[in-house]
Amino acid sequence: MKAESASSSPFPPVAIETIHKRIASDMQAVDEVIRKSLHSDVVLVREVAHHIVTGGGKRLRPALVILSAGAFGYSGHEHHRLAAIVEFIHTATLLHDDVVDESSLRRGQATSNALFGNAASVLVGDFVYSRAFQMMVDVGNMRVMQVLADATNVIAEGEVLQLMTCHNADVDEAGYLQVIRCKTAKLFEAATRLGAVISGASAHDEEAMAAYGMHLGTAFQLIDDVLDYSGAATEMGKNIGDDLAEGKPTLPLIYAMRRGSPVQALRVREAIEHGGLEELDPVLDAVRQTGALDYTRRQAEAEVRIACDAVRHLPRSNHLESLLELASFAVERKF
Repeated sequence: MKAESASSSPFPPVAIETIHKRIASDMQAVDEVIRKSLHSDVVLVREVAHHIVTGGGKRLRPALVILSAGAFGYSGHEHHRLAAIVEFIHTATLLHDDVVDESSLRRGQATSNALFGNAASVLVGDFVYSRAFQMMVDVGNMRVMQVLADATNVIAEGEVLQLMTCHNADVDEAGYLQVIRCKTAKLFEAATRLGAVISGASAHDEEAMAAYGMHLGTAFQLIDDVLDYSGAATEMGKNIGDDLAEGKPTLPLIYAMRRGSPVQALRVREAIEHGGLEELDPVLDAVRQTGALDYTRRQAEAEVRIACDAVRHLPRSNHLESLLELASFAVERKF
């Protein structure tokens, strides 16, 4: 067994803030759409929605809509509304996720369910979902509605798949990748596809941009898996070992069971099956000593290579360069 070592990533580090600065005016327009669209006469709806939407997220998914549209030379304003819709769908999933996972910390602050209770979080999540669909109708583009409706349905299936795999130590790598491609990567895929759709891109280019989003989203989640066992809580905005506490068989654990000693594999298996953090230290040892974090990071790097290769044929532009740099951010980030 080899000890965990520093990743030799070929991707240079890039700050998400650098990319956001390039599209600052577009992101300000998106934020304005979000602010106006979150209005409700019900005070609690406003409070809960405002808490999570302004909670310090990366705004990565709406940025993908903006960058994808820009890569095809889009010059209208509909991408601002679509970016806000994508962020609303993401927000709704977070509200529901935190209830299902009984989470108390996200992005370094108390979750909505911790502050306002489970019932309020679920119901406001429903409000945000339904508001997103109201906004889709206003766009008046049936293809856009199809993309977003399909994505929302697949994400819901992914949530259920994850629920079914919790505490199941027999989930293999292929099964886990299916979960994250539905639960996480599908909205990345929808975000980048939408930019192509509203730009009138060819079917080939639409599929290429969708492939970029799907593989980028997969990489993003794989790095989340790495950070759950190697990141600092102050940087991540959540507690180390949260996935283990919930009994989630993520890729580092799956690999550690496959490559570890019988004792290590048994420790990890029992930790997944029972949840909690009682076995966190021996599980961390197993994950690090088997090279599971390096392995997971390499899989993420492979995903972003596929993502970048999918769109390299597009005309060079600042927007395309930013998409390629986002791939670097996905694998090199610390939070």
